[in-house]
Amino acid sequence: MIGIVGGGLTGLSLAHELARRGVDHVVLEADVRPGGVIRSGRIEGRLLEWGPQRARLVASLDRYVRELGLEGDVILADPDLPLYVYAAGKLREVPSSGWGWLGGDLLTWGAKVRMAFEILTAGPRPEETVADFLVRKLGRQPYERIAGPLYGGLYASDPADMVVGLSLGPVLRELGVKRSLLLPLLVGRSRIDGPAACSFTHGMQTVTDALYEANRDAVRLSTPVERIRPGERRRWAVETPAETVEVEEIVLTCPAEAAARILADVAPHAAGAIASLHYNPLAVVHLHADTDLEGFGYQVSLEEDLATRGVTWNDSLFDRDGVYTAYLGGAKRPGVVEELDDRIGEIATQEFERITGHGARVLAVARVTMPAWDRSWAALKGLEVPRGIRLAASWESRPGIPGRLAQANRLAEALTRQASARSRSRWSR
Repeated sequence: MIGIVGGGLTGLSLAHELARRGVDHVVLEADVRPGGVIRSGRIEGRLLEWGPQRARLVASLDRYVRELGLEGDVILADPDLPLYVYAAGKLREVPSSGWGWLGGDLLTWGAKVRMAFEILTAGPRPEETVADFLVRKLGRQPYERIAGPLYGGLYASDPADMVVGLSLGPVLRELGVKRSLLLPLLVGRSRIDGPAACSFTHGMQTVTDALYEANRDAVRLSTPVERIRPGERRRWAVETPAETVEVEEIVLTCPAEAAARILADVAPHAAGAIASLHYNPLAVVHLHADTDLEGFGYQVSLEEDLATRGVTWNDSLFDRDGVYTAYLGGAKRPGVVEELDDRIGEIATQEFERITGHGARVLAVARVTMPAWDRSWAALKGLEVPRGIRLAASWESRPGIPGRLAQANRLAEALTRQASARSRSRWSR
């Protein structure tokens, strides 16, 4: 029996993969609903997302769509929609092709010439900050207007607080980037794109709801894990308010704070390291506006002194009836989330109108936190947990929906091999 602590996307997809392989498991989720940070809902009849606004239809997600019968619910974004950055008082389009950098007004000609020398610069150094690396490679303006907002925005972090070896480095290795960032865009591929951006008729929660329904016999909601302890016959005892569950392996897919609490008794050093990880606070403000805007949305240049980090244009992406999702705060302005809802909404609408020229009204205000992947992640170097306990979460390995699905698949393969080995061992006795 595998005990999975956490019923977000990672826990549910791991459960699904184990079920496909015939491995006994149970998912213990503290909340009354499955899905974790993926949450969709309606206000005034308009569909809002409080978690990821979209996903890329990578092969693993496409397989789930087909297995779960969701083909008719998929909505694909127009791949030709532009992405913008607000810089120097204007929305400016991010080029969609490698050679597109030669045109457009996002960068000055001096900055474009500076970027041309990127292929001559050295590759990433694990100890340097992401900001220093990007400035060294691309120049100051491309960093502040493009690379910094786009990469730092994934985590609501300041790239000056992120270290290449702890964050960007593994991503570059996975993409096969050894030295030049630009050369792969100029040779072999004309466009900067990938699998189509997608959502679902009833939002991203469609996926986690379907995973839950397909595996609900193994998922226990409203079941917080209070502690774990060694059990009999090299098993682990997972204690909940209602019962103690005996399992052979424990997989923690929960947020870092919860994982640290659960590990406190059995792995205090690891628990302390995990508890030290920094999460960035974000205000998520859903706006309604009547506009003619067409695109994915915009990020805000690091040059600008605004509370807004970026805005997703759900209206043009997925025909979401005037819905725009603004993200405020993060590492740049963490104090924003401490304001009252009305004040946060006021800031969001004022900055939206300043940037787009369109007035807006607030539909909802919420607060979330995101793993920062900053310097605090050095605490995970050499992290050791007891045998039979595994970590699988967005704070421990590659974040994002494709990363979560990929890890669930790899982990299911490893757990299946271990289950088979245990079974053979029992039969040989």
